[in-house]
Amino acid sequence: MQDAIAQRHEERQQQMHRRERIVEVSLAAVVIAAAILLTVAAPAGRSFDPALAAALTAAFAIASRVRFHDGAGYTAPTQLVLVPMLLLLPPSTVPLLVALAMAVANLHRFARGDLHLERMTLSLGDSLYTLGPAAVLTFAAHAEPTWDLWPVYIAALAAQFAVDFLGTVLRDWFVVGLGADLGLPILGWTWLVDAMLAAVGLLGAFAARDEPFAALLVLPLVALLAIFSRERDARINQSLELGRAYRGTTLLLSDVLGGDDEYTAFHSRGVVQLSMAVSDRLGLDERQKRNVEFGALLHDVGKIAIPKEILNKPGKLTRDEWFVMETHTLEGQKMLDRVGGVLGEVGQIVRSSHERWDGSGYPDGLAREQIPVEATIVAVCDALNAMTTHRPYRQAMSLHEALKELTDNSGTQFAPHVVDALIDLIGEDEAMVGPAAPRRELDEITLVVPPALPNHAA
Repeated sequence: MQDAIAQRHEERQQQMHRRERIVEVSLAAVVIAAAILLTVAAPAGRSFDPALAAALTAAFAIASRVRFHDGAGYTAPTQLVLVPMLLLLPPSTVPLLVALAMAVANLHRFARGDLHLERMTLSLGDSLYTLGPAAVLTFAAHAEPTWDLWPVYIAALAAQFAVDFLGTVLRDWFVVGLGADLGLPILGWTWLVDAMLAAVGLLGAFAARDEPFAALLVLPLVALLAIFSRERDARINQSLELGRAYRGTTLLLSDVLGGDDEYTAFHSRGVVQLSMAVSDRLGLDERQKRNVEFGALLHDVGKIAIPKEILNKPGKLTRDEWFVMETHTLEGQKMLDRVGGVLGEVGQIVRSSHERWDGSGYPDGLAREQIPVEATIVAVCDALNAMTTHRPYRQAMSLHEALKELTDNSGTQFAPHVVDALIDLIGEDEAMVGPAAPRRELDEITLVVPPALPNHAA
């Protein structure tokens, strides 16, 4: 969401590139041509009231300035005004009036430097969605607003969504390069809001049948939504700043870990790459992926508190030394709990990163589903990276030996579904080379960082 909002803000301030210009000019031409055709072909119906048209156009411009952002997109409470416009004015005139209102609303953004002059032409293309309901109401509802026409109103709303979908898909496919399958999820939230506000706008239109200017009574509701919009924007900005702070803290701790133990930091970065690939494979949501990323990067952060003579011992550790070493998960959680928030969640993953699927791990003896799924991913990727890394007291295993070790311990030490996902990923990566090429070791596969520096203990 942070990246999408930042990218959208930058694009608004820049001149349109060639492909985008072609799309926007084409959409503008469609809106103008369709509006003219509707006006010419429209049967006799409601008369055009210039004063009412001017008032509702101004109200639409005000409503369009209230924006609720959601990632790269946004929605505005324009349905509160659009529905009365469609039912109180000749519907064929509405698309061009909406385009005019959007241009007026964009003037202040251009004056502040938030919108490039060329992008003022977006107003015509952005009014494309009004063609659907305007066409339905032009030919199916020439009478005054009435409850008897509710099927027509539903058809008009459906036509609005259909044209909106087509316009969005065209922009996403031709300009951005996204497939049509991504258009519907992006528009879903906007449609939900529009459908609810359309019902309120319909009530406003019915109330204004005898006194058309009464439709402007929706403006206090627009003002209320403007207050909520500012509060939402403030929360989004706070969330983005907090997210940047958490990521900065994570990278700072990683740098401290690198200065304290170069192998541990190098190893952690390799585990991050593998863990993120497995997270995508298993279909984790964005919150879980973030926790996996931070957990993989910081799963060994507690080793900062382990004495150097134990951490850097060239040989195998004694029983007492292993007891001290195993406290690094608890120390890591303590460090992250002091930060709190997101890193407090990550602290539990760090604590559980050495639990075993059969319950024989440390420090809590958790088993199976008791172990956070993020921790099971980090554990498997941590083990594979460690096994395929050269160490002072042993040579690195080959990739196939390491994979066999994971398979042999699947269901005891490791979560079976995580092992399967990792093996599938590596198998796909090797398959890209082709059967005639020599089989590669893990350090040559792009999912994993090359073997770490020597002379440091596990």
